[in-house]
Amino acid sequence: MSDPADLLVAEATALLETRRLSSVELTGACLRRIRERDGEHSHDGDPGSINAWVRVYEEDALAEAARADERRAAGGAGPLCGVPIGLKDIFAVAGKPLTASSRLLDETPDEDCTVWSRLAAEGMVLLGHLHTHEFAAGGTTDQVGNPWAFDRSAGGSSGGSAAALAARTTPAATGTDTAGSLRIPSAFCGTSTIKPTRALVSMRGIVPLAPSLDHAGPMARTLADCALLLAAIVGVARRVEPRSLAGVRLGVSARTGSLDEEVAAGLEAALDACRRLGAELVQAPAPRDTLPDWGYVFDAEIYEYHRRFDDLRHLYRPSTREFVERGARAERSRYDELQARREEDRAWWEDWLVRERVDAVLEPTVPDVAWPRGPGYDHAGSDVRLIELTHHWDWTGHPVAALPAGLGAQTGLPVGVSLIGPAGSDWELLALGVALQAELGVPGPPPLL
Repeated sequence: MSDPADLLVAEATALLETRRLSSVELTGACLRRIRERDGEHSHDGDPGSINAWVRVYEEDALAEAARADERRAAGGAGPLCGVPIGLKDIFAVAGKPLTASSRLLDETPDEDCTVWSRLAAEGMVLLGHLHTHEFAAGGTTDQVGNPWAFDRSAGGSSGGSAAALAARTTPAATGTDTAGSLRIPSAFCGTSTIKPTRALVSMRGIVPLAPSLDHAGPMARTLADCALLLAAIVGVARRVEPRSLAGVRLGVSARTGSLDEEVAAGLEAALDACRRLGAELVQAPAPRDTLPDWGYVFDAEIYEYHRRFDDLRHLYRPSTREFVERGARAERSRYDELQARREEDRAWWEDWLVRERVDAVLEPTVPDVAWPRGPGYDHAGSDVRLIELTHHWDWTGHPVAALPAGLGAQTGLPVGVSLIGPAGSDWELLALGVALQAELGVPGPPPLL
């Protein structure tokens, strides 16, 4: 072990359980790494900084780590006790600021959100809050630099979480996903995540974006780590073991027509790995174009939360303000019609997966490698290409495990793939993803670091 900050969650838990590492040592290493690598913490970011962290709670983190070590010494601590984590800046923590990476919001909640309440009960150590695209309303988080190339987007909206993981400043993080906000930054930064089945994870105490589309979930460098975190977040005793892909039926996405060549190569590498592992590949159908419908529901719902800020719209970034103003014009009858159609789309996929005996669908996560950083806040929907593939699974609510599929041969930037499963198959999907990830491997630290 060269530096504890480089440990995966599962590696850290093993060392903590055997008392070969203390939480104070692990937390201190992460805090040092933040100081060394994250750069200046700011609202807008700068070209020379990763700037993943909005706020770091150093004194509190070390105190929590000391309590975790005492808890382990007393016996009976769970596996995650003493493991550090960062929370996306829309997850409420009692007594800590909550700003959604915006100049508009400045609240100090009285209660923890459910996700943090459960992780804190496990004894996890909060390092701080991580940057989001303002109010989680976009796919770029351009105030954050991608650790693989500071001039590239870390993705969004959970860009700070993915960047912090890739930079090895935390072994674990949380994020949310309304159109791809867990999965896009994971693909751009070479990390892993699961967007759980809709409503599996409580959204209580998390700043909403579009409530009927919102999902919260764990982020880490491996899917095995995500499984440990998800079990704690959901409050179940569940251990995920790799599932053999021999005989597993995987649907191959039909949505591959406009991929960047490096993303296409990553998909082919994943398909080759599935073949080597014995999976049976079948053609999956292309879903109908749900982006316009998703967009209308999104616009209508974002306004329901943000109408309280009608007198403060000048404080939004331009893209967020445009979304809110569009939502103010949404019509209820159209919204209700689209929600009914959405249920039909969800049921269609459930029927197809069962009828064809398909365990999961494999497709690219994002059609491009990380975009150049900069214009993501200029206009609402300017990053719509980033959600081409991801938004549909928020629309239907199906679980999606996203993992890296290598590095681009020319750019050296990460590419990713996703496994989509039936509703409620989160643990089975993670088991398949863990097996596939063991074959594909996990990217090492970015060369800039």
